[in-house]
Amino acid sequence: MMVNVEDFNYALENDVKAAFGHSDEELEKFLVGGFITWSSQVSQILEQGALHVKQTKSPDTRGFVSVLLAGAPNTGKSCLAAMIAKNSDFPFMKVISADDMVGYTETAKCMALRKMFDDAYRSPLSVLMVDNIERLLDFSPIGPRYSNSVLQALFVLVKKQPPPNRRLLVLATASNRSFLRELGLLSAFGTVIDVPALSTVDHIMAVIEDTNALSAEHCEEIRSELSRNPKGYMIGIKKLLNTIDMVKECEEADKVDVVVRSLQAEAFDEY
Repeated sequence: MMVNVEDFNYALENDVKAAFGHSDEELEKFLVGGFITWSSQVSQILEQGALHVKQTKSPDTRGFVSVLLAGAPNTGKSCLAAMIAKNSDFPFMKVISADDMVGYTETAKCMALRKMFDDAYRSPLSVLMVDNIERLLDFSPIGPRYSNSVLQALFVLVKKQPPPNRRLLVLATASNRSFLRELGLLSAFGTVIDVPALSTVDHIMAVIEDTNALSAEHCEEIRSELSRNPKGYMIGIKKLLNTIDMVKECEEADKVDVVVRSLQAEAFDEY
């Protein structure tokens, strides 16, 4: 068997994972199923994110930007952060997630955080996505309990200026704004962006229609039924997408009823 240059090129493109640089697979897992711009609010968040990307790149700035996307659970904060990071096209893009630190001690978590930031400093342009800060802190509402060591590490790293000629954008997500405010971590971020839930029938229908999972007739029936609720809605887009996935397996005659009942049951559960 002979190995030639084409085999090496194939391995580099498909098999070898770089220790530094893009983390496309990690970002893409937050964008499974595509991205839905269900209102102008979503567009504004992306525009604000693009502005922070430009701010990070600009030679007229300090080159360090930290942004926290805060909102209720299941509102798509991680998806928005991943989209902003992906659109930046920075040479270094990595995700810091509690999913990758299961079983870590507090010390090990602090070391992993420090290493990720140190790796980012090696690139002239970097973006770090810190997903779900509460989980990184081992937060539990019963107590409450959290890791002070990890908190202090985040305090230092989120506020630390990168070395000369290095530019860094930090995008973090959190669901419990009051908890972060009590810890003082909220003020450590340069900008806090509120991520809204679906709060009107138009918002809900924009998502449903974008998925093409239901016929036009079904969509009209759902809109009519939802409009009868005088209290309004407050639903995370993830919950709605889960409902849509479930409805795909229902009989045609049951789809409208299943969607309406599910949304009415979930309307205020987020809060």
